[in-house]
Amino acid sequence: MIKNRIFCLNSRFDRKIKILVVFRFQACYANAMRIGIDTFACDGGKSAIGVYLMNILKRIPPSGDDYFELFGWNYDRFAYSEAAPDLEFISRCTIVGRLPNSFWHIVRYPKLARQRAWNACFFPAAHKRLPFGSPCPTIGVVHDMAPWVERKGRAQIKMLIRMLLPGALRKLDRVIAVSSWVKQELIERTGIKEKKIEVVPNGIDMTAFYPRPRGEESVVLIQPFSFRRPYVLYASRIEHPLKNHVKLIEAFGIFKEKTRYPHRLVLAGADSKGAGKVKEAARVSPYRNDIFFTGHFPAASLPELYAGSDIVVVPSMYEGFGTGILEAMASGVPVACARAASLPETAGHAALYFDPMDAEDMAERMITLTANRDVHRNCRSKGLEQARNFSWDTCAKRTLEIIRETASEL
Repeated sequence: MIKNRIFCLNSRFDRKIKILVVFRFQACYANAMRIGIDTFACDGGKSAIGVYLMNILKRIPPSGDDYFELFGWNYDRFAYSEAAPDLEFISRCTIVGRLPNSFWHIVRYPKLARQRAWNACFFPAAHKRLPFGSPCPTIGVVHDMAPWVERKGRAQIKMLIRMLLPGALRKLDRVIAVSSWVKQELIERTGIKEKKIEVVPNGIDMTAFYPRPRGEESVVLIQPFSFRRPYVLYASRIEHPLKNHVKLIEAFGIFKEKTRYPHRLVLAGADSKGAGKVKEAARVSPYRNDIFFTGHFPAASLPELYAGSDIVVVPSMYEGFGTGILEAMASGVPVACARAASLPETAGHAALYFDPMDAEDMAERMITLTANRDVHRNCRSKGLEQARNFSWDTCAKRTLEIIRETASEL
């Protein structure tokens, strides 16, 4: 009898303690928020968008009040573990492919958001993957409008994008544009209200990209490659026509014809849409023996490749943000780039500009940078200054602020 009474008393006491603990825990975390992060279309951290996401994840405070969790392909489960070792990863959408994944976002994502009780969801590749509705506030990053602009690709995917993308983007609560040019594209192409869009430029990792000492060696060894110096560099996926490799190959021929310089043209990047046309242009060039395709180039070795180049040429006709320009400038390499899209916004007064459709104009800028050492040194100096204006710390800080501001509005 006495034992039973003691047991009852202890049980009631235990329950009170548990209630008190739960109450205090809830009070402590009353302002904490649960935030989902979509990793679909971020290519496991390997593409430009993947690098963007990696840099945001690295700067999420490990001991912060808010609770972030990732969701994406199962094969990307460990792709972000180094950048975000403390964040939970939720595997979803087992059917691989862009079209099935787009439908997953429309049909299945809302259920996941409700199950996880997210206060907000962050879409780092909003121009590629978005739901058409969400039970929680949403924040999306738009790096460019290429999926809308490009006409090539599977017809059903292109039709789906053109039908649904503008409406899905308009449903976002906040939109982050990586440049003012992208912001204007969004306003004109989708009708998003300007007040919903904020420009937050990408950054550059100055600990990876920086000027390296140059010796007299005639070859740059970057395993498994060997590059004979001097060389002109364009680092981008091999894509036609937006990346404009064909016009660069034509300009390189003019450059070689006029100068007889020993420069080679290094095209670093994996094959993408239209790569066959680019390689055919190189094959018929009279200077084909001086044109070198690396194929997929390891991201970890890119800083050395940039630092070893004589000049960098960026002829792209469509870029939401000129990452390649900043990588070159931070490496202490002069840049000539197209007067197109966001490139002038990124390069500022630190580059020489050309008409991307005029091979003669492009070649003249290449000649100026290689022949006039005063211009070469001036562009190098201004480029280093320009690169310092772009910081991943600043980008991540403002991005996380926007996410928290949006989540707190629920």
